[in-house]
Amino acid sequence: MPEPPQKETDIARRIRAHGLARGQSPAEIAGEIYDQCGPLFGTSRVKSHRLARGVALSDVIAQVRALHEIDGKAVPKLGETLLSAYESSNKKPGPAYLHYLCLVYRAEPQELGFAGPCICGHEHVKRSGAAPLRRSDSDIALVGSIVRPRFGHQMMVPDDFRSLHRAEGSSQGPGSTELGEEDIVLRRHLLQLLAGAGVTATAPLDGQLIGAIDGLRRRMDDTLVSATVSPTMLDQWEETILGYGQQYQNTPSLRMLCDVLLDFSEIRRMCAQRQPVELQERLCRIASQLSGMSGLIMINLGDHRLARSFFRTARTAADETGDRSLRAWVTVRESLVPMYYGDPREALHLARKAQDLAGRTPSAAAAMAPAVEARALGMLALRGRTDAGPSARRALVRGRSVFEQLKQDDVSDLAYGFTERQLAFYEGDTYTNLGDHQRGEEALSRALTLYTSTDRLDRTLVRLDRATCRLHAGEPEAALAAGQEAIYDLPPEHRSDILMHRARQLGVAAAAKHGEIVAVRDYREALSAANGVQSPTIVPPSGETV
Repeated sequence: MPEPPQKETDIARRIRAHGLARGQSPAEIAGEIYDQCGPLFGTSRVKSHRLARGVALSDVIAQVRALHEIDGKAVPKLGETLLSAYESSNKKPGPAYLHYLCLVYRAEPQELGFAGPCICGHEHVKRSGAAPLRRSDSDIALVGSIVRPRFGHQMMVPDDFRSLHRAEGSSQGPGSTELGEEDIVLRRHLLQLLAGAGVTATAPLDGQLIGAIDGLRRRMDDTLVSATVSPTMLDQWEETILGYGQQYQNTPSLRMLCDVLLDFSEIRRMCAQRQPVELQERLCRIASQLSGMSGLIMINLGDHRLARSFFRTARTAADETGDRSLRAWVTVRESLVPMYYGDPREALHLARKAQDLAGRTPSAAAAMAPAVEARALGMLALRGRTDAGPSARRALVRGRSVFEQLKQDDVSDLAYGFTERQLAFYEGDTYTNLGDHQRGEEALSRALTLYTSTDRLDRTLVRLDRATCRLHAGEPEAALAAGQEAIYDLPPEHRSDILMHRARQLGVAAAAKHGEIVAVRDYREALSAANGVQSPTIVPPSGETV
């Protein structure tokens, strides 16, 4: 009788038995299984490692879950179906799952058939038989030891490493590429921030990091014009986007930027090939929102050139969706660049353009655009434009009218929506610039009661606006004291450029109105100390050195 054909598991079992008898390591046995079973059955490298250990899929899953439990993290959603897809090469594990597979098999990513390096930065082979890395083992090991599930509204906790985790079902797809230089630079910078390398929010961005940021944006531009993901995966990404809106106000800008751009990079890889129309549209929406969020963060960091570039990329992605409200959101958020760092006339133009894009359908952008228009007009009124005041008040009325028609989802997100506290802030800023100090103080005080203590960005801007209101009311010492207190109440990592810029503007205005008084000199020195640099030379609009 002819012998029955051998099965993959039978050959692997025989190779494993002989290997153990000869004293071979699991890695050496896995290599022999791959060499013999690969040509016959298409056995992948990662599967050969499991067969070399003689364990089932369920055993590997149990080990991964145990590692998560030991590290104090939530149990992952890794199942036999997904692990089988990894072994059949239908899907590729994200950085986090790949890290845990390397831990289980005591192997490097390349030995498992995947592109490296691992996000933990360690050689897993040298740790064979050792306990899993703990947080105290090294600063770099933190990346591998604190990752937890990333999707859902509860995952956005600033002290985790959410940005380096890739959820169940994440796949780079047939058109995927290895991690680019931009990704490596961003990950390295994030590790430095997490390890407490002394990087502050006010420190200038180094050339390599700026190059990586802009290079990543350019790659997204390339893929958008050239472009398979599942609807479930896109659902998860959309939840991630909502989470960023909640995290935006209470996370240091540099840390937030690394998180957003790492996700932005993964979305870019998903866009490497054209998808079905309905999925492509959702993917472009996510790309537009992530790019717009990156633009907002670059405003906070004071790099208006990169901010404009990201908003341009966001417009390219939004145009692919045909969604007028999304295009309006990108435009109105872009108007904040000239609002803080440029000409208020340009901010006025963009705000009105956003209103045209939004149309008559109530949306967050449709409510925010008139409020931005009012702020820009208030700034022009402060500069002497006589017709700007009445127009600003009318714009506030329009904004309030649209705001009252918004749905709950539109008024609960500080980044992608437009909230009651933001509207009160914009109203207070406008009235302050118009010289209506009483109404300005009332609106700003109401805004402060609506913001929480963790909404550090807008809350500090509101406090600086209140200080400006007191300055216009003829109280320079009280105004400067309030401005200094607003800055010093912030942790150093939250003293981003936009806040320091507004604080310096307060000092410039005080000097322009009251001259080189003692309070101005003390205020300038206090800001220099808060910024960690020597006292800068401040040039007011009049051109006089302060």
